Amino acid sequence: MKYTVELKPKAEKDLKTMLKNESRRMYDALLALESGLKGEIKKLTDHWPEYRLRMGNWRALFEIEGDRIIVYRIRHRREAYR
Repeated sequence: MKYTVELKPKAEKDLKTMLKNESRRMYDALLALESGLKGEIKKLTDHWPEYRLRMGNWRALFEIEGDRIIVYRIRHRREAYR
C-alpha cells in the first residue's frame, strides 16, 4: 500500500537537532515508509502515538490514518516513551 508521510513541526525540529548523518538516515527511513511499512516498526501498547520506527538509538513515533503516516516526534530512545 502507498502512504504519504507527513512530519509535524515538532518532528521537523527534532530532525534538525540530530547529527547530520543520523538525521539523513532517519529521513531516508521515513521516506521508505511511503512504499509500505518497512523497517523496524512496532505497534506500541498503551502509548500514543501507536507506532514507532527504530533507527539506531532514535525512535520516530507515528500514527497511521488511512493512507497517511503522521510523524509526531523523533526522540532518542531514553526519552521516546516518557
